Amino acid sequence: MLGSLAVGGLTAALVALTRGLVMVTVRGTSMWPAFQDGDRVLVRRGPHPSVGQVVVAERPVAGEWPGRPVRTEAGADAVRGREWLIKRVAAVAGDPVPRDRARSLARVPEDRVPPGKLVLLGDNRKVSFDSREVGYFPADRVLGRVLFGPVGGVRDARGPIGPAVP
Repeated sequence: MLGSLAVGGLTAALVALTRGLVMVTVRGTSMWPAFQDGDRVLVRRGPHPSVGQVVVAERPVAGEWPGRPVRTEAGADAVRGREWLIKRVAAVAGDPVPRDRARSLARVPEDRVPPGKLVLLGDNRKVSFDSREVGYFPADRVLGRVLFGPVGGVRDARGPIGPAVP
């Protein structure tokens, strides 16, 4: 009896953990050298990103974001049906607008990033499609922050954060 309760509890914990995770394959070199074309990254859905974190965000199509944002609890099919970008968070709501780093924001009237908006930049600025062209990204178009699973543990782009997730 106690053994089946433990297995049931472990199973419930694993289901809850994996619902918040999605695997994404990096395409392109906009985040080189941190991430390379073909790298597979684990994305933790949900929490609000902070400056310096790497996130996966929806790519606008012809200057527009298609349909409604993908909800945190949406399944893999909803995620697969969209185009995604991997970028580093340069500024969040309330931060000073980084006009010097994103030419599309050079003439915005506000001094601070507005609520619900983010500035996202690729590390390889020569080839990156990001806030330099798009301007602000809606925060609700971020799928989640990137976790990356090298041998010996999972890390985000800034360093170790815990044990590897199978």
